[in-house]
Amino acid sequence: MLDSTQWWRGSVIYQIYPRSFMDARGDGVGDLPGITAKLDYVAELGVDAIWISPFFPSPMKDFGYDVTDYRGVDPMFGSFHDFQMLLERAHGLGLKVIIDLVLSHTSDQHHWFIQSRSSRENQKSDWYVWADPKADGTPPNNWLSFFSGSAWTFDSRRRQYYLHNFLSCQPDLNFHNPAVRKEQLDNARFWLDLGVDGFRLDTSNFYFHSLALQNNPALGSGELKTPSVPASNPYSMQRHQFDISQPENIGFLNELRALMDEYPGTMTVGEISDDRPLERMVEYTIGDDRLHMAYTFDLFDAEFSAQRLRDIIEHFQYYAGDAWPCWALSNHDVQRVVSRWTEHENLEQHGPLVAKVATVMLCSLYGSICLYQGEELGLPEADVPYERLVDPYGLALWPEYKGRDGCRTPMPWTSGELGGFTSMEPWLPVDGHHRQLSVERQLADADSTLRVTREFLHWRKSQSAMVDGTLILSDFDDELLGWLRVSHDQAILAVFNLTNESRATSLPAGAGEIVYQAGFTPKLSDGRLTLPAYQAAFVHIDRSSIDPRALIEQEPDPERKGFLSRLLGSLMRNEDGESH
Repeated sequence: MLDSTQWWRGSVIYQIYPRSFMDARGDGVGDLPGITAKLDYVAELGVDAIWISPFFPSPMKDFGYDVTDYRGVDPMFGSFHDFQMLLERAHGLGLKVIIDLVLSHTSDQHHWFIQSRSSRENQKSDWYVWADPKADGTPPNNWLSFFSGSAWTFDSRRRQYYLHNFLSCQPDLNFHNPAVRKEQLDNARFWLDLGVDGFRLDTSNFYFHSLALQNNPALGSGELKTPSVPASNPYSMQRHQFDISQPENIGFLNELRALMDEYPGTMTVGEISDDRPLERMVEYTIGDDRLHMAYTFDLFDAEFSAQRLRDIIEHFQYYAGDAWPCWALSNHDVQRVVSRWTEHENLEQHGPLVAKVATVMLCSLYGSICLYQGEELGLPEADVPYERLVDPYGLALWPEYKGRDGCRTPMPWTSGELGGFTSMEPWLPVDGHHRQLSVERQLADADSTLRVTREFLHWRKSQSAMVDGTLILSDFDDELLGWLRVSHDQAILAVFNLTNESRATSLPAGAGEIVYQAGFTPKLSDGRLTLPAYQAAFVHIDRSSIDPRALIEQEPDPERKGFLSRLLGSLMRNEDGESH
């Protein structure tokens, strides 16, 4: 049994995008009092924590990810007192509170940058990344912004370029400067002292750059681009060897972890966007002196196929060691999973089925889970007309890439014209299809995605194998995905049919009865499991039938034998108290 300081292991974290969750003040924009008003709903889902996207003071050029004050609340979202009330109410409901820290860059309106750009001699002159032009006046190197175009902007006051991995109004801080690192750690301490339970770290592998400013190489033939970056974005044409993910990053993670250890029971979850994201996830979370966990964009980019998802899981396991992962299918930066994994013409018919099986599949993985607001409703990507777009990323790459507005539209609480979100014109339109999938409607339907998700999450909490048991991939045909979740006292086989046709498979020795099927209609007869289209089944397996040593010995591949030995080591220790 995990002690209370490790609550985050196997937790389900519900991401709230505050602009779009609930507008309590009636100005068309979601706010902190709106979140507080809906915390009972969140707690009833069966999640363990909430992650709130940035609510700090900001000019909102990138909707809060361009910070001007790390210790305040933007008036758009309410007051500092409103946040304290939210924190108190969440804790009263048993919910942990994680806030989004954007440490790698600030707004160009932050007073640090205003001072830094004023001259080359001021006290904060090297708090940001400045570099001289080449002899011909062009930028120092070929680094690109994630939002397309050069990552360098010329400033006439200093006659130098400054680095920005995102918008030009988001200058990158210079983490090679110890004063910058100390200031950001002090900002984290401020919120820990207030009582927050952890941080989601935006772009956690972007803190350091190579001091030599070498050009990034072109992406080689056969090399994989950074997941979730559209092909229309030139950022996908480089291997990001020198602008991000530098070795010095580990040192800062060590410093941050030392701070977190002063506050037992707090945690960090890092966002990783990288050419080799799963390896980076392992590097940043292995041991006990770095991040507690991290998530990548691999599942955001994955096709809806058993083989592709199996490959991602197996790839992580091969490198993982004792690293703890966090998995997500959607967030505020990517197209909603139901639209990614359902053919558009079949969205109305298959969308709810895909939503259910995708959610229970996600929540059955080894690790912790991030569930984005509206995912429990099975919301597809909203259709936002061009004239209503506000995302600078989408506006820059239109029409090949429509940006992130479609996953950020208001949460539909009711089927009314404004979805129960606000009493006036919202900052983004409420999607008509979303209103048909509202919380109000789905609560009244026992077979809805919301009811299935809620029931599954409550069941999951009571199953030790599902929360922190080892995951052992099972060998089915290419159309079925499945794995064993095994703890010291329980074993459950999870099987998923990700196709639009019924599939059947024989079950392994030790298989017993189906132990969970709410929302699904699997059939088990004479050791053979039949799953209708887009369905899942959870089957009890006799724990005594699982012999870790036999699994290892039966593996002919020496490399995989070593991998299985590492993976099953905890089970073997639980059985006889010895390390193998």
